[in-house]
Amino acid sequence: MAHPPPRSAFPSNILNPAVTSTPSPALSHHSATPGSAGSNNNTFLMSASPVRSRRSAAEGYKPKMISTIGAKPACLVNASVTYVGDDQIYAFGGFDQYTDEEPVLTRLVYNHVLRLNLVTRQWNLVDNYGDIPGVRMGHTACLWQGNKLLVFGGENEHRQHLADVIVFDLKTAHWTQPELHGPIPRGRARHSAVIYDDKLYISGGQTGHDSVLDDICYLDLKTWTWSRTWRFVPRYDHASWIWNGRIWIFGGINDDMEKSNEIWWLDLRGSPEFDHAMKYGTADRQLTSSRHRYPMPASGQLATGSTGYTANSSVQSYHGMGSSRSPYVAPGSISSLKFHSSPNLPSQAAGTHFHIFSSGCMLDFVTPAELSCETSLSSLELDTLRWQKLAEGKDLYSPNYRWHYCTTNPEGTHAWLLGSPIESANDGNHNGEYLSDVLAIDLRKYGILGNELASDTRSKMMPSSDANVSSHLTGIGADLSLTFDQPPESGSGADFIITADPDDDDYVDVAAPDANGVSTTVTPVSRPIHVHKLILHARWPHFARLWSAQMAEFHSKKMHIPEPYSAVRAFLFYLYTDSIAPNPQNGPSLSDVAGMLVMSNIYDMPRLRLLCVNRLGRELDIEHAAIIWERAATAGEDWLKQRAATFCMDNFGRIVRTAGYRNLSPASLIELSCEAAPEARIIGGEDLDLLTQVTGRSFHGGSRKRSLGSTGVLTGGEDDEIEEAEDDGMDVN
Repeated sequence: MAHPPPRSAFPSNILNPAVTSTPSPALSHHSATPGSAGSNNNTFLMSASPVRSRRSAAEGYKPKMISTIGAKPACLVNASVTYVGDDQIYAFGGFDQYTDEEPVLTRLVYNHVLRLNLVTRQWNLVDNYGDIPGVRMGHTACLWQGNKLLVFGGENEHRQHLADVIVFDLKTAHWTQPELHGPIPRGRARHSAVIYDDKLYISGGQTGHDSVLDDICYLDLKTWTWSRTWRFVPRYDHASWIWNGRIWIFGGINDDMEKSNEIWWLDLRGSPEFDHAMKYGTADRQLTSSRHRYPMPASGQLATGSTGYTANSSVQSYHGMGSSRSPYVAPGSISSLKFHSSPNLPSQAAGTHFHIFSSGCMLDFVTPAELSCETSLSSLELDTLRWQKLAEGKDLYSPNYRWHYCTTNPEGTHAWLLGSPIESANDGNHNGEYLSDVLAIDLRKYGILGNELASDTRSKMMPSSDANVSSHLTGIGADLSLTFDQPPESGSGADFIITADPDDDDYVDVAAPDANGVSTTVTPVSRPIHVHKLILHARWPHFARLWSAQMAEFHSKKMHIPEPYSAVRAFLFYLYTDSIAPNPQNGPSLSDVAGMLVMSNIYDMPRLRLLCVNRLGRELDIEHAAIIWERAATAGEDWLKQRAATFCMDNFGRIVRTAGYRNLSPASLIELSCEAAPEARIIGGEDLDLLTQVTGRSFHGGSRKRSLGSTGVLTGGEDDEIEEAEDDGMDVN
């Protein structure tokens, strides 16, 4: 049943005339220079891909700013914002932030469905049908089955906390409310929700005045049955996601009303309670109904819709019933970890944080807030629980904008921040602030693989294959690796030869007389690498193009690639195994991966490029930093180049003593030195100790444990007396 027409999120008095924004100029491109002629031994030089369009190395990646045109919605608070695919973002509910200071009964809370088309840059109010839910804020909306939004909970304009589930079909714009079974959880708002394995997991939230929930439960989406509620961790305004069989919780505010710097996780594996919702008999239903019953509408008032209340009605405030603490402990193993200090640890007390999950990492967008703070994009690897700073805020966010929402695509490769300029807020003209701008961020530019590719690269706890049970590789790659670089006489079936430039240590020019007895310099080539043209044809698009054209390589069955031998061999090994994972026996090493990054750029292989950037960014170290910096510059990978340059500047004394630094060309040495700021200087001794105390960062070998106070200011005192036996910078419970 439809509700009476609600107030519009596009009031007529705030409609802006449609404006036409000037499109950003296209990035300039230049083509890769093909290689030159082959040698006189019928070994031919592999040229660069003719279809490769390369970006100038001087041009760094900047997230794309999208300014909407036409009517714009007001800056909503506690709405749900979800990317649903096809370049569309849906927003639902929320309240007008500039009515928050007015009496509760006059707060403008919405139940509109808004759609933003990122291509046309226009917001639209979606006409929706069916059992339209009442107004709400602080709810969650999860994308389900690729074409539905699953909305749970929230609170209405009277602070009545809800526990209903409504499904919005994106194709038909139709609302439905399924019939639910089992013990309905407490009504709540500002909780977290995540869908995994056809289950909707709900954790934490607020219910009533200063009441923080510490529970977790799930709704089985196959049977629409609620599970029992278990104790977990008290949080609201937090983020949750599921990875590697665990549900993870980070951020938000705890029951002491402090921003949390802890990460919690609950192991879902091996617990039957998480596999199937319990069956409840009559007694269970009676007990459930006495604790979780919805409040009835006021006397003489008819309920509309299956949510049990009228939109914008006079229903009294509902603060929840019973204790906010569940009597049952979650059946899985519960662990937590508190971060005390790290050079890359973002302070949760400063800035506006958005936490999203991608590729086995928790990404923390620290965006500008009202007070000046350090902004950044950082990642927490869930496998190692190690923080890394992926980008400085100045390279991501304009200081002239404030961001209110963040959403990501299901693949975990792109994120969008929604916000508005701050000029209208500064001049006191609140009516001019809208959700008018979107910052589109390609996470792959910062070494993020994406969820699918990250899952593929994880080692599986099973034999590699039926024929090769001991390999570090998996599947067919483990079998094909046994035939790689084996001469034909060994029975490998190899039918093609590739040579490369000798590695730097072996590179010697040889003088040889020609037919007239004149000595000429012959550049040597590496020893041959025996491969199979079928595999190269199937896995290497550029090779397939050359082979189909029956170029010289087709007839000679030989090819020379003018790159270091170790990098070429690692590149070919990747074609066999589809892996660049480290392995003590056959690599590839970081130097090899850096060379493969250049080749992925030359031959237009985006998947290999992404794998290389991800590994080099994660494993950047002293010995290889200079090499990675140089190769990233050659490949035009600006983010990786800047990350390596910063690492080199922060560890300059150690970097200059490495073989990688000494092997840089004179031009590269000068360019790397110019990465330092004009006012930079080298310091040591007492000055370095003083800088460490002021910044809280360790710039030399040993470091004392430091901690961040609630205001984000570095503090000392008792934390400096912590025993060395404690885990470095972390508490594990």
